[in-house]
Amino acid sequence: MICPVMDKQQKLVFHIFLCFSFLLLLSENTRVYGSSHHHHHHHHRHRPLFNFRPSKLFVFGDSYADTGNNRNSLASSWKVPYGITFPGKPAGRFSDGRVLTDFIAKSLGIKSPIPYRWRNVGIEHWKNGMNFAYGGTGVFPTLAPDPNMTTQIDFFQDIIHKKIYSESDLCSSMALVSVAGNDYSTYATTNGSPQGWQPFIIEVVNQLVTNMKRIHGMGVNKVVVTALQPLGCLPRSTFTSSFQQCNGTENELVGFHNLLLQQAVTKLNNETKDSTFAILDLYKAFMAVFKSKGKTPGSSQFENPLKPCCTGISTEYGCGSVDANGAKKYVVCDDPETTFFWDTVHPTQEGWRAVYSALLQEQ
Repeated sequence: MICPVMDKQQKLVFHIFLCFSFLLLLSENTRVYGSSHHHHHHHHRHRPLFNFRPSKLFVFGDSYADTGNNRNSLASSWKVPYGITFPGKPAGRFSDGRVLTDFIAKSLGIKSPIPYRWRNVGIEHWKNGMNFAYGGTGVFPTLAPDPNMTTQIDFFQDIIHKKIYSESDLCSSMALVSVAGNDYSTYATTNGSPQGWQPFIIEVVNQLVTNMKRIHGMGVNKVVVTALQPLGCLPRSTFTSSFQQCNGTENELVGFHNLLLQQAVTKLNNETKDSTFAILDLYKAFMAVFKSKGKTPGSSQFENPLKPCCTGISTEYGCGSVDANGAKKYVVCDDPETTFFWDTVHPTQEGWRAVYSALLQEQ
């Protein structure tokens, strides 16, 4: 893989970026506000997101995909008011309702796969696949004390050894791999050097590619990975501008990551002589939603797409925070359906619906 060499301007961008500590904790991913052309191809509305129909979905990654695995004490996904829209109470999703995994599963015509954590409730619940994603994790160890992607794939290997899934089950399945920036937030908050950004991004993408090849090598026929959303539009980054302006420096880093990922996936597909690997371009999708303010088929309008619904009453608190006496230290907007972001990092269910709609229109 030929990696771009940084010129002086890029080096400056990487240096400036260190000044922005965008700790994603148990939240990941972010989005972009920018000049993407938004196409209103209404006739594409019902076109399937994928040109195949896998019978099972196996999921790896972080909080954009986690539907209930993360149970450590820092995880906001089990605290009120998370889950307020669906299922009506906190249930392990980092949102007010459904997340990316749920929308992808629906597009495939299957139920959202059971979280690995609940695998022992009965093998009959394994029929749609399994979700190994843990909020806060990355391809490498992060600040979250949970299984990184290598360990998640180890869990998958253990499941395969149980022989519950046949070779044909795996062959007719799809893997969704979500990488949303926790590796980078960890690097930024552990004082990574400015000159180290370029090699670290290359390291992350190389490890991600290794993971994808490993999943495919276990018999999964199709592996879909998310492009990194522009991190500079995370409410945690945009609150300094009253949620009006994205941080272009952070988004420069995202561009480098996505360029390397695109090159790597093209190379992988050339090697396999097949379109085994694919990128789910969340970068373009988020940009399209921000630009249109959600005015896409089947989704509502977001007055200010960058402003979150649920926030702490001050910077020391977050959505779901309570004090020592149990008094809540956060505020929730009147209607989560009118906001794109749920908290300082994650979309609302309606936000994810708009992203899914934008993904369909990119087809």
